[in-house]
Amino acid sequence: MATTVDQPESTPVAPQGARSRPLLVRVVTFAVRRKWTVLFVSLVFTVLAGVSGADLSDRLRNGGYIPQDAESERAARFMAAEFHAGNPDLVVIASATRSVDDPDSAAAGVALVEALNRRADVASVESYWPSASPLLRSHDGKSALLLVRLAGSEDARQDAVPAVLTDLERHRGPFTLAATGESPVNREIIEQSERDLVRAELLAAPLTIVILLIGFGSVVAAGTPAAIGVVAVTGALAVLEPLAGVTDVSVFALNVATVLGFGLAVDYSLFVVTRYREEVAYGRQHAEAVVVAVSTAGRTVLFSAAAVALSLTALMVYPLFFLRSIAYSAILVVTFGAVASVVVLPALLAAFGPRLLTRGPRRRIRPARSERWWGWLAERVMNRPVLIGGSVALVLVLLALPFAGVRFGLADARVLPASAPAARGEATLKAEFDAAAVDAVTVVLPGIGASRVADVRTYASRLSAVADVAYVDSAAGRFVAGGQEAPPDQSLALMSSRANSYLRLVLDQPVYSDRALAAVRALRAAPAPAPPLVGGATATLVDARDVVGGRLPWVLAILGVSTLVVLFLFTGSVLVPVKALLLTVLSLTATFGVMVYVFQDGHLAWLVGDFTATGYLELTIPILVFCVAFGLSMDYEVFLLSRIREQFLRDDDNRRSVVVGMRQTGRVITMAALVVASVLVALATSRLSVLKLLGVALAMAVLVDAILVRGILVPAVMRLAGRANWWAPAPLRRLHARIGIGER
Repeated sequence: MATTVDQPESTPVAPQGARSRPLLVRVVTFAVRRKWTVLFVSLVFTVLAGVSGADLSDRLRNGGYIPQDAESERAARFMAAEFHAGNPDLVVIASATRSVDDPDSAAAGVALVEALNRRADVASVESYWPSASPLLRSHDGKSALLLVRLAGSEDARQDAVPAVLTDLERHRGPFTLAATGESPVNREIIEQSERDLVRAELLAAPLTIVILLIGFGSVVAAGTPAAIGVVAVTGALAVLEPLAGVTDVSVFALNVATVLGFGLAVDYSLFVVTRYREEVAYGRQHAEAVVVAVSTAGRTVLFSAAAVALSLTALMVYPLFFLRSIAYSAILVVTFGAVASVVVLPALLAAFGPRLLTRGPRRRIRPARSERWWGWLAERVMNRPVLIGGSVALVLVLLALPFAGVRFGLADARVLPASAPAARGEATLKAEFDAAAVDAVTVVLPGIGASRVADVRTYASRLSAVADVAYVDSAAGRFVAGGQEAPPDQSLALMSSRANSYLRLVLDQPVYSDRALAAVRALRAAPAPAPPLVGGATATLVDARDVVGGRLPWVLAILGVSTLVVLFLFTGSVLVPVKALLLTVLSLTATFGVMVYVFQDGHLAWLVGDFTATGYLELTIPILVFCVAFGLSMDYEVFLLSRIREQFLRDDDNRRSVVVGMRQTGRVITMAALVVASVLVALATSRLSVLKLLGVALAMAVLVDAILVRGILVPAVMRLAGRANWWAPAPLRRLHARIGIGER
């Protein structure tokens, strides 16, 4: 006789005491009865949303990795306002075959400066001509720099770059020009991200359809989850478009929202469609099966979406628009996906449901081969939980070991492909010019003007004695190791105005090294004639690390509390939520170890495509990966545990409930994980190393969680815990009886 899955008893569509039951059932019933109206309105909404969000990319910005009130940011603004110095918007490298001091080269250089000064979109120009500053001349004397500060807003400055460079090409004379700097880098990142998004969509769409076709065996069945994904993504982008008009939205928010939203929407509809097919196979009439499926699995979808959204809200504790805008976009797309799954999806099922069935609707369920395999795996794991579970845990620990050597930095031109013009210009700048022109630390002294040069001299001497400071330039001269090495020249005299002064320091350590960071902290702590503002790339990283590290406890608290609360509501257990939290952290640390091994250290880079290994990870990416992957993990955990709990309540057998729960959800969770991973792998084809890192890390986190954690570690731990899995103190049991959530 064929093995069959236990047919569920006739049960209500929501647990007793669940206050949302009447509303959810009414919504689903309305969608089924008015299916064509709902589908028509949904189609109109999707088209209008797509049109509304079409111009979103024009409003996006790069950056947002540090707070605007950070000391390094205030130092940069002070330098730009008072000295027309500091970080330029555009750096032009003019290279000739002869010396830049040759009369013909010098005359051509002056012509370039004059051409820039004639432009209304150029605020100021600092160049080798006529300053003759050695910082602005290359080591071989054949190249010189023009540091250009553009006028207007950030968007205006980025838009001005092509016109400025085109104008310079007309006046370049004997020079070959290359450009880099904040504005061209940001512009190229935005343009590259748009191209990468199109590529990812072209790759992910057919791959997703193939996975769904294999899983469901029907074009209609495969198209239904995809349709929900389209509704979710277009809806989210339509809301993001006006949001970008009132707050900063990162250029990467569009990529993350599209990828995450489509993947999760497909996940949600997969679970609902699978439940619908089960209900039909159990003998329910078509319309009844739709209502029961969406009112049971749909309830889990809503609370799974809530768990994911709560995980993503952790990103909003940071005053960094890069993280905050990704949180906005991801929460929006998760919300639209969940709503579409309980409003649009039942209408689709009501209209096309019979075509989702590849076999007769009245057959008894024979578990598919993949379902039997997941049940078999759960039984094997629970027979030897210590051996099998311990082996997998050991593998994850070994994968996590490289994370002990993690180093953090900030994104720069190297996130672009090495062939990108701004990346080539940045490489030339670092290779051919003095470190002070590229990575100098600036110390601003507000209120200490030229009349107090003696105070500047004393302060510069003191700073030059700080460990790992190579030299200090100031209006009082150059200082090395506590003593004056050279008197002030014409270029150094410009470092003091009537009211203010600044110093330029060069460290003899790599810009993002631990010793460089320690040097900046020592500089900030040194006695000064006025409260200083310390800026530069190293100081920026110090500020960013302080913000990220300082708010990390809040992030962990939000993730931990949301996990414990949501899973308690689903299981009524104290142990199961703690187990889920620990296993998720274990799997994510393994992902972080791989991030360090591949993207920081450059090992196995050929597996993920060409990128520049910088020797560090961008500081905000691990936090982003942690929160997003944590939310995806809770998504799968909610669906698995809801079915395990449902079976346990039916027969009070811990071991059997795990086997049945795995058999019922293993195939669907694996298919859902493959869909999400395929979309993320498409994102990993990006030529921007930040997006490549994000795609690879999240794809690995999803697959490790769905296969190793859900498939092996969860059964092993639940077997060892036995009936203790479902224990809770009496007050919490009574609370769960009143407000608990579940599919049944």
